[in-house]
Amino acid sequence: MLERLGTILRKATDKLANAIFLDKNLVDSILRDLQRALIEADVNVLLVKQLSDKVKKAALDERIKDIDKKEHIIKLLHDELLGILGEYKQLKLKKEQNRIMLLGLYGAGKTTTIAKLGNYFAKRGHKVALVGLDVHRPAASEQLKQLAEQNKLNCFVDLEEKNAVKIWKKNEKELKDYDLILIDTAGRHTLDKDLIKEIKNLNEKIKPTESILIMPADIGQAAKQQAQEFKEAINISGVIITRMDSTAKAGGALTACAETKAGVYFIGTGEKINDIEEFNPKSFLSRLLGIGDLQALLDKIKSVTDEDKQGKIQKSLEGGKLSLEDVIEQVKSMESLGGFEKIKGMIPGFGKIKDKIPENLLENQEAKISKWEHIIKSMTKEEKENPELLKNQTSRISRIAKGAGVHTSDIRSLLKQYDMINEMISSGSDMDMSQGMSQKQMMKLAKKFGKGKKLRF
Repeated sequence: MLERLGTILRKATDKLANAIFLDKNLVDSILRDLQRALIEADVNVLLVKQLSDKVKKAALDERIKDIDKKEHIIKLLHDELLGILGEYKQLKLKKEQNRIMLLGLYGAGKTTTIAKLGNYFAKRGHKVALVGLDVHRPAASEQLKQLAEQNKLNCFVDLEEKNAVKIWKKNEKELKDYDLILIDTAGRHTLDKDLIKEIKNLNEKIKPTESILIMPADIGQAAKQQAQEFKEAINISGVIITRMDSTAKAGGALTACAETKAGVYFIGTGEKINDIEEFNPKSFLSRLLGIGDLQALLDKIKSVTDEDKQGKIQKSLEGGKLSLEDVIEQVKSMESLGGFEKIKGMIPGFGKIKDKIPENLLENQEAKISKWEHIIKSMTKEEKENPELLKNQTSRISRIAKGAGVHTSDIRSLLKQYDMINEMISSGSDMDMSQGMSQKQMMKLAKKFGKGKKLRF
């Protein structure tokens, strides 16, 4: 998602940080690349111009020395990009019952998103119920029912009833046992009078604690008008943007929502049940800059592992080192999350070291995992806990290969994976896991993976 924009941003900050002299030609060159990338990402041209003007003004300010000016411009660039992404708006659930109504036009992805949200909050200890009130789209209730069954979620639908209010009233008494109710509603091709009337009628009966608009990322800057219309007509409390993985123009939807003050709660990043994540502009920008987002990675892991494994993995991550058995669990988690491609941007420092990683090392992991589990079973306890013992120890590697029935190259491949993952997570070992990354910590990571370059945010 927004891969080209991220690449341009990283190159821009590297050019500024490494420049001996900060002249007009260098600044113009960086701004041209940045402007092109932002416009390709569908960011509003006026916002791009405002950002460019501020950077130019700072570059021409003769009161600031070149050394300080570079750091000032990099921080200015970071702050301006953060500004156009909008403020962090977290969906905070109340202690009493939460009733969240999902709204949107046809094809936005409401039904899929409601199942993702249900799974997301169920994994975090909430008693969740999904309610299907889309009585117009054929098979909408059947789709919701299937998604709920596949992911062990409680679901209330009526495949025969065509009155949404009657379905709600029929299940109202039983729904009192749940602390989070997620409600799927009907869509239309446009926000017409019939849709507004239907939603207002449901609002009156259900009294939702949140009304969230679902919009696809590929509508780009048109998101601004749609968000504004829904906000004025129905008073939406926030937005979820879907299909972030399928378009390079997602910047338009994100910045448009920021302009209308319709905060983005979550973004959908794929078709699988776990492909949803909270939208934190600061974390999102740090991933674009190649710095990663360890907190988001831990949050993803929570979606696919039980509490005992979560605690063990978090303790290992905080300590900055995983065991071989932890690596296997991590790789399995990656596969459950949709593979390494889905989470690589969250790994601190990956933007700086990805070129050093052997091609295809992280692909086709499923076939490798079985071999690796046999390898670990053939190791001594000491070797499992301290794989460094195997480095340059041909006799040990040969013994393990023979016991596991694999080639010695398979063992070296596992050791490479072990070294690589530990290198990437060691950078975040001193993080406060409850608070995420501060600007100071991001700067520290940037310096580490930039081999001493002074890159500040």
